[in-house]
Amino acid sequence: CRHLAFTDCGYWTTWLGGLCHWTGTRDYNPKQMAIREKVFNTIISCFKRHGAENIDTPVFELKETLTGKYGEDSKLIYDLKDQGGELLSLRYDLTVPFARYLAMNKVTNIKRYHIAKVYRRDNPAMTRGRYREFYQCDFDIAGQYDPMIPDAECLKIVHEILSELELGDFRIKVNDRRILDGMFAVCGVPDDKFRTICSTVDKLDKMSWEDVRSEMVKEKGLSEEAADQIGQYVSLQGGMDLAERLLQDAKMSQSKQACAGLTDMKQLFSYLQLFQVTDKVVFDLSLARGLDYYTGVIYEAILTQTGPVPVAAAQNGAGEKAEEGVSVGSVAGGGRYDGLVGMFDPKGRKVPCVGVSIGIERVFSIMEQKAEASAEKVRTTETQVMVASAQKNLLEERLRLTAELWNAGIKAEVMYKKNPKLLSQLQHCEDSGIPLVAILGEQELKDGVVKLRTVHSREEIDVSRAKLVEEIKRRTLDV
Repeated sequence: CRHLAFTDCGYWTTWLGGLCHWTGTRDYNPKQMAIREKVFNTIISCFKRHGAENIDTPVFELKETLTGKYGEDSKLIYDLKDQGGELLSLRYDLTVPFARYLAMNKVTNIKRYHIAKVYRRDNPAMTRGRYREFYQCDFDIAGQYDPMIPDAECLKIVHEILSELELGDFRIKVNDRRILDGMFAVCGVPDDKFRTICSTVDKLDKMSWEDVRSEMVKEKGLSEEAADQIGQYVSLQGGMDLAERLLQDAKMSQSKQACAGLTDMKQLFSYLQLFQVTDKVVFDLSLARGLDYYTGVIYEAILTQTGPVPVAAAQNGAGEKAEEGVSVGSVAGGGRYDGLVGMFDPKGRKVPCVGVSIGIERVFSIMEQKAEASAEKVRTTETQVMVASAQKNLLEERLRLTAELWNAGIKAEVMYKKNPKLLSQLQHCEDSGIPLVAILGEQELKDGVVKLRTVHSREEIDVSRAKLVEEIKRRTLDV
């Protein structure tokens, strides 16, 4: 989260390469924004392809709206200073505000996407794309439908987005909170410890089993026997075959809750086969996702490779050793939360929901690294043509032609000098990646033509003024 008025400290640390290491926020230069816009467009295009509508909600909510929804992560919520009115907090994610939106507006059926900033008082890790202020890109399906059909579509969307962005190899882990709770029950975990043990299991992607087991036993007070039994299950991975095997398991079959989850998991994998995405999806019993509001299927997408050292890592100001490779980890996550909307409805009416959130900041970190490593130039504008002059005293003619092009919907630029040198104008096009130059001179004005120059090949042709717009459009179709 951007500290601004929310920090207890009145000082800011030095900004390095657009990153403030202490505050966990960053500025974005035009090149970074161009890459970011491309990523957003890919994601939004996918959401729209699946029929989603767009909504927006306030950046802050009543504190009571957010309290008690995030388990042990509730301590990461940013509270706004009490100014004698309602107690407010910055939103932690987009899911809880969406549930509140459904309840307040009495919406029982919607497929929506929402892209906006969220805020967390987390320890920033710039090398892993983790910030305190960051965007989330959410897709959710709300409504009463047959089991696992919407859930399968959410996983298909994750598969499509990560494939289209070409981030590298990835894997989507799936589990079910009912399977987890059933597993905890048959392993001897007391009911009142389910959520806190779940939060500890959720750390298995960051900690070894030995450390997780130690936290369960020494900090959470779980018996060693129960912890060891949990250890046997959370090491299991597979697909539909694992769900079938667990349905026959002597212990798991004793839990109706677990059996319901396992039956749905089999159904989910049958739909994923039809969607042709099972090559990337694995049923993983160690996946827990510590948020309290999940009630059914949960999933998380992780990148399974490391990339080059990000610029931010090499330039960090905290004296940290830059890593040789960066493991970005989770890039998407979500699940089913059938009870959340009912918490905000006066009559407790539930609206079943399932959704996914794309970790856009982590995706952006990888895309930025790839751009740095590539020799390909990133364009920061969409200008199609530069209106230039080869001689002096032609400012009015350049402005007149530029206005004609703007009025025709052409993206055009003109240099803000009365008598710029032609070489300076051409150099600006080279530097900015502008593909065409429309050059005016005394002879061109007399003949009613414009000299149209292709920047990269330096080829020039005379085009009649009447056909200039058509020719520019034809030559910049792919720009």
